[in-house]
Amino acid sequence: MNTIGNTDTNSNDTSNMGTSKGSNPTGIIPPVVVLPITVHSNSVPHGEKLEKFIGVEFKRWHQKMLFCLTTLNLAKFLNEDPLAIQEGENNRASWNALDASKHSDFLYKNYILNGLDNTLYNVNCSKKSAKDLWESLERKYKTEDA
Repeated sequence: MNTIGNTDTNSNDTSNMGTSKGSNPTGIIPPVVVLPITVHSNSVPHGEKLEKFIGVEFKRWHQKMLFCLTTLNLAKFLNEDPLAIQEGENNRASWNALDASKHSDFLYKNYILNGLDNTLYNVNCSKKSAKDLWESLERKYKTEDA
């Protein structure tokens, strides 16, 4: 008997597969589904590789980074403080929202850090949140560009 996903003519012999005959009553081996994996060499969704910020031309880098983060739906973390659970709030939805907020803040902060030159990365990697990092860069470099 020849079935989909089974090229062996003796499909009732499952001893080589490590399963007992009772676990698969039909004796038919289901086909293996292989999904294609697309690996993008560039994490910037608009196709332009963002240049590392080296300390000059902040306004240009700032606008490009803001655009990149907006396309990733992470720009809202520029203005928001990270979520915190209020005392006495123990419901699952609150914890899920907190986890999602922490994850998005982590992504946002690291997108910004990865857009910095190594020397600037080392100076700014200790910032606690994406908002703190963004505001710190704006305070330092917006005034220098002016």
